[in-house]
Amino acid sequence: MPSFSDLFRAKPRYITVKPPRPEEKKPRDIPDGLWLKCENCEALLYKKEIERNLRVCPNCGFHYKVSARERIEQLADPDSFREFAADLASGNPIDFPNYQEKLAAAQEKTGLREGVVTGEARMDGYPLILAAMDFGFIGGSMGSVVGEKVTLAIERAAEVRRPLVIVATSGGARMQEGILSLMQMAKTAAALGKLAGQRVPYFAVLANPCTAGVMASFASLGDVIIAEPGAVVAFAGPRVIAQTVREKLPPGAHRSEFMLEHGFVDLIVDRRELRRTLTQLFALHGVTREVSQ
Repeated sequence: MPSFSDLFRAKPRYITVKPPRPEEKKPRDIPDGLWLKCENCEALLYKKEIERNLRVCPNCGFHYKVSARERIEQLADPDSFREFAADLASGNPIDFPNYQEKLAAAQEKTGLREGVVTGEARMDGYPLILAAMDFGFIGGSMGSVVGEKVTLAIERAAEVRRPLVIVATSGGARMQEGILSLMQMAKTAAALGKLAGQRVPYFAVLANPCTAGVMASFASLGDVIIAEPGAVVAFAGPRVIAQTVREKLPPGAHRSEFMLEHGFVDLIVDRRELRRTLTQLFALHGVTREVSQ
């Protein structure tokens, strides 16, 4: 039994708790990979929710990059996409060091043979030719095969007289193919000139980022040019300009909103409204819906 003096003895303010051994720790209830932090507003997002939202942050509207296959799934009617020129793949025309290894790595990463997917499709019943670039394939760069596939899509649109939609996202011409990549700028532009002569409409959709050789060729030649919100749309990026002409551009100078204000693009359309906007444009341009069989 404690004595009377023990009642007034100072007692310790803290106790020491030994951490559990690793084998005694409780397993996490939440599996990895279910949540992500928005790159723009830093909100914590449920991954499946953002996928249902077409990879647009529901909190701030930030548009994440999407693959070419995802883009086609978002735009085309179910089971309507019929790919063509799928067997084309790049070689190494100027024997650039390690280019074949880089191509193989990009093919494994994306599941694509090249940086653009082309095909015939329907969108809300409207027939069209659809091409979607994939930034994950060597930065969406345009080499000989990308230029060839885009040109084939343009020529197919002219042949079947269907509207053409190209979703462009790219860092520019592919340096590993030298002058052959730069030639694709003139090649695609010439094909679009012939398409315009046949009065077949072409709708360019600019996704983040869309720059350099692609921006300076087919991406900027649409009858209607649509950009996603906040997309970098430019020939030379801010860092390139700062390093070459030593000029610092005003904030937002390379964003789609700046380009809309200065007349370079016609519309800025949220990805969740892109399909509806395109079908409205088809109707305005006299495109006829196909009746489903």
